[in-house]
Amino acid sequence: SEMCIRDRISKMLRYLIEVKEIENKIKKEHEMEREIERTVSDSRVETVHMVRPNHMNAAGRLFGGQLMQWLDEVAGLVAKRHIRGNVITASVDNLRFIHGAYQGEMVVIIGKATYVGNSSMEVRVDTYVEHLSNGMRYPINRAYFTMVGLDEKDKPCRIPRLTIKSEEEKAEWEAAEKRREMRMHRRKEGF
Repeated sequence: SEMCIRDRISKMLRYLIEVKEIENKIKKEHEMEREIERTVSDSRVETVHMVRPNHMNAAGRLFGGQLMQWLDEVAGLVAKRHIRGNVITASVDNLRFIHGAYQGEMVVIIGKATYVGNSSMEVRVDTYVEHLSNGMRYPINRAYFTMVGLDEKDKPCRIPRLTIKSEEEKAEWEAAEKRREMRMHRRKEGF
């Protein structure tokens, strides 16, 4: 009977060791997957919205809060495509309203990765009004979002690198580094 108990304990310990080895293997594969590099075009997102009466503010223009929701959704989709995991919005910078949008107009929102750190990334989101008569797009807004990759326990995690392929992407990266420095300085100053 004592021998049976020892045998069962031994089998249970071997089983627990095997489970731990499998968990470590899965964790290692997950970490390796996050080391993959991705390009700007891999995570680019474009959405189109029709401005409807329920999107209007008292002045007859697209409500800024509605646009901010759409922008945050696009930034989140860009980050999710890049990270292929869960993300959270950490901050929004330079939310500039250049021009209003009105009922019946099509709002086109384009998001793309501009910079990637260890656990966070910057996403540029541009908004245009597209005129149905000529197909021309006119800018109405630009914003920069800082998105953070999260692991299974909702803790910041390492995210894939960003491969820069063009001079335009390189210029965006360098500008994003400057914005990041300004964000860090503002945080240090208590803003």
